[in-house]
Amino acid sequence: MKLQSFSLALFLGFLLLSLTPSSMAKFLVEKNSLRVTSPDSIKGTYDSAIGNFGIPQYGGSMAGNVVFPKDNQKGCKEFDESGISFKSKAGALPTFVLLDRGSCFFALKVWNAQKAGASAVLVADDIEEKLITMDTPEEDGSSAKYIENITIPSALIEKSFGKKLKSAISSGDMVNVNLDWREAVPHPDDRVEYELWTNSNDECGVKCDMLMEFVKDFKGAAQILEKGGFTQFTPHYITWYCPQAFTLSKQCKSQCINHGRYCAPDPEQDFSTGYDGKDVVVENLRQLCVYKVANETQKPWVWWDYVTDFQIRCPMKEKKYNKKCADAVIESLGLDIKKIEKCMGDPDADSENTVLKEEQDAQIGKGSRGDVTILPTLVVNSRQYRGKLEKGAVMKAICSGFEETTEPAVCLSSEVETNECLDNNGGCWRDKGANITACKDTFRGRVCECPLVDGVQFKGDGYTTCEASGPGRCKINNGGCWHDARNGHAFSACSDNGGIKCECPAGFKGDGVKDCIDIDECKEKKACQCPECSCKNTWGSYNCTCSGDLLYIRDHDTCISKTSSQEGKSAWAAFWVIVTGLVLAAAGAYLVYKYRIRSYMDSEIRAIMAQYMPLDSQSEVVNHVNDERA
Repeated sequence: MKLQSFSLALFLGFLLLSLTPSSMAKFLVEKNSLRVTSPDSIKGTYDSAIGNFGIPQYGGSMAGNVVFPKDNQKGCKEFDESGISFKSKAGALPTFVLLDRGSCFFALKVWNAQKAGASAVLVADDIEEKLITMDTPEEDGSSAKYIENITIPSALIEKSFGKKLKSAISSGDMVNVNLDWREAVPHPDDRVEYELWTNSNDECGVKCDMLMEFVKDFKGAAQILEKGGFTQFTPHYITWYCPQAFTLSKQCKSQCINHGRYCAPDPEQDFSTGYDGKDVVVENLRQLCVYKVANETQKPWVWWDYVTDFQIRCPMKEKKYNKKCADAVIESLGLDIKKIEKCMGDPDADSENTVLKEEQDAQIGKGSRGDVTILPTLVVNSRQYRGKLEKGAVMKAICSGFEETTEPAVCLSSEVETNECLDNNGGCWRDKGANITACKDTFRGRVCECPLVDGVQFKGDGYTTCEASGPGRCKINNGGCWHDARNGHAFSACSDNGGIKCECPAGFKGDGVKDCIDIDECKEKKACQCPECSCKNTWGSYNCTCSGDLLYIRDHDTCISKTSSQEGKSAWAAFWVIVTGLVLAAAGAYLVYKYRIRSYMDSEIRAIMAQYMPLDSQSEVVNHVNDERA
């Protein structure tokens, strides 16, 4: 009885925390857009609530044909029992199955439809109310087996909209809809801010196991994003307080710290054995302080290392979930233990803990984000993530939060691709011979863009044409142009001149792409037409010979005698000999002239200087000035 009273008190305490007047709690449903494209009678856009399981195509969209089964309309039984299959035929749109709410879990309906071949599930509400989130049931052995294997998206729609769909289907209309998740996550800029509400408890069943598996799998991608400055990640932990009337009770003391201010449920749901809730609160606080201290050293991604290492090295099952083991992990990561202990404060103090108080305040919804009441909860750009907590699905959600064209390279990896290119090449251009395609899978779906191959850019619309352009284009499948080789001679219609056209080389004619036909210059009288010429066609060219002692000049298409050619050569040789002689004579004359001028100038300078400064050899100097006066 006391246990029940305490559990009820904790529950009421949590409600009081959520409903305090200052916070005005709110519970928001994450929606995606559902657009009916046919028939015209119900054409338009409708709201739908994203299911909290399966894999929504965040950042992308999906078109499909809606069907409403004649039997098993609530989907609580396997469709194979009724011989119903939802597998779409080749070339047809994917099948979206419409089911009624009620009689079983949402997740079971989706699982049964997925096994029968459905690509997505729409669940019609059975009462007129505001949309709610389809959540997973509390996992037991049976539900856990199928929840983790659900891979298709699902959504809850309003009862009135469900009636419209059923009416159109019963009238024989083809009902086509488009599920759009492109605006499910805001994408304002080139950085994504996301947070994970988690727990250090590893004994809470299947959900805890799935959370820990996700943290291990996602660690690498999270650290790449964080180190590159692409994201800002913040971990959070849910706590609640013990009502004032129970703070001195045995149960409250075992589940709470700081005199009932911060509590967590008993890991084993048994107050008499194993670890207590306060042990979980203390470890949650330690993990928060690990993040804060690591963030101060500009290495916030170390939190992922600590959490994964603690899970591996300090499990509850091995009785290692304690401070000693935690300190060993902290020391191995090179973190300052004293700073972390100072951040944690005294869990026995009758006062507020600043770190945990901030966490309780953060649980209250703000802006476009609702209250955090479910563990685990992922929030991306202030929007709660709905769907399976799985690496590829979460990566799609985070990547969809980047402004288009600013996504980091990790968002284009195979783990988040939609694989639409595997089906008919996504409807894009493809060169089967060179194994080149314009189809590119991304987390937002496939795009048809002419590729860049070995430094050569292809240009075109990406759907019907892509042609290599620029320097080096002839290296890629010969630029898509004709080419052939015979008798040791190769010819190509491709030229690396910066263009993209294929032009047959000289001696050929054709479109340059499929064929180039050899031109018979002799037969078409395009060469070797002089009277003395004899023409013989060859592949890609021709041979022209002259009769008698004549020599053929191709540039002038004429024949000349070899004697004339030799005489011409002799005349040119004589000409160059004469020119060379004249150049040498001119050079010699210039040297003589320069020498005589210099000698004359030297004698003049000496004569002038002798008039003012007698020299030893003055008598020998000829005074040209006096001679001129005489």
